[in-house]
Amino acid sequence: MAKPDLKTYRERMDKAVSSLKEEFSGLRTGRANAGLLDPVQVQAYGSTSPLNAVAAISVPEPRMISVNVWDKTMVGPVEKAIRAAGLGLNPIVDGMTLRIPVPPLTEERRKDLAKLASKYAEQQKISVRNVRRDANDDLKKAEKDGAINQDEHKRMEAEVQKHTDEAVRHVDEALKTKEQEIMHV
Repeated sequence: MAKPDLKTYRERMDKAVSSLKEEFSGLRTGRANAGLLDPVQVQAYGSTSPLNAVAAISVPEPRMISVNVWDKTMVGPVEKAIRAAGLGLNPIVDGMTLRIPVPPLTEERRKDLAKLASKYAEQQKISVRNVRRDANDDLKKAEKDGAINQDEHKRMEAEVQKHTDEAVRHVDEALKTKEQEIMHV
């Protein structure tokens, strides 16, 4: 076995952190955010497309999202897709534009969203730890096969742990920021 490349493990840990940030962008915080509509899929031209493939999304006001549909025939399907997405949003059709007021969150809903954010963060911490386990297994195998010596194994293992701690810290920071955003009225 060749000497393990720690860069690949670090990249996998970084992917877990960026994946968490993507998941967080879909969580509603009470303020309008174009990322709120990312999960919306529209039946367009015989296939399913993301909303931003058939319309321009903008945030003209703190509690309003504006969706400008490019094709007049797509206004109905876009409205239907937004209502069906389970985001609790009710678009108002105005010609080829849909105005979507973002209602303020209730205290109970804020707490639910904070719990969901914690769950997302925990899942990503688990993936980071799984990457660490894979790296350590590969290091043990490399040492056993003679690709690296014991000192190198210990040094690389410490480096993997350092990357793990850093990735977990980034996850915790992202969670703390998101929870503050959610709980801020």
